[in-house]
Amino acid sequence: MKVVIVGAGSVGSSIARELLAHKHEILLIDLKPEVIGRSGLRGAHWLVGDACELSTLQGAKVEDADVVVSATGDDKVNLVVSLLAKTEFGVGRTVGRVNNPKNDWMFNDSWGVDVAVNTPQLMTALVEEAVEIGDLVRLLTLQTGVSSLVEFTVPHDSHVIGLTVGDIDWPEDSTLVAILRDHAPITPSRDDVIDGGDELFFVTTIAAEDELRGLLSPESAEPSGEPGQQEGVQAAASQAPEDDGFEG
Repeated sequence: MKVVIVGAGSVGSSIARELLAHKHEILLIDLKPEVIGRSGLRGAHWLVGDACELSTLQGAKVEDADVVVSATGDDKVNLVVSLLAKTEFGVGRTVGRVNNPKNDWMFNDSWGVDVAVNTPQLMTALVEEAVEIGDLVRLLTLQTGVSSLVEFTVPHDSHVIGLTVGDIDWPEDSTLVAILRDHAPITPSRDDVIDGGDELFFVTTIAAEDELRGLLSPESAEPSGEPGQQEGVQAAASQAPEDDGFEG
């Protein structure tokens, strides 16, 4: 796979290092000539230039790339590069780094971003995931802000313990994709029984997160009735961005 990474700072270099270890072809674009030849990036190709300029992207032959990653510390640059890569060069996959969480709402298909990586939000999610048991934690936003990867750690007093995956009437727009049990991942089937301490991973629409949270919360447990008929579903609502302007 050919990957073009714009921005050879600590984030871009780390991404390049991991991809090189997996035998991918990497081209790094940066304004600073001194970043060329950084240790640990042997085998990478380099181009010094402004990635916001069409001529630079043409010189990089971005149209041949499978993925373009915009990993600079400037959200404006990351948005422009993603837009140019998608609209001018027809790149199939773009990944944009979000530096300021207030700009997260702009990183969508309107700006040519397929996947937005919000580093502060991701770090917050990882912290919450480590300490929050019994609550739904968003780990990553996917598919231009429409879907997300979320995690739920089953409390040892949860009403879903003992139910099979097939017993539970999951929200229509939420899919259980993995169960982490005793540090081992499990591909879920209808017959898998949920146990306390299980980490459940879902791919869900952002609009359905509240419905999923309501289903898994203790308040949704019925005092009686058949498994899978839990109530207490909350209506999901889209949240409009508070700010219309760009935050630097």
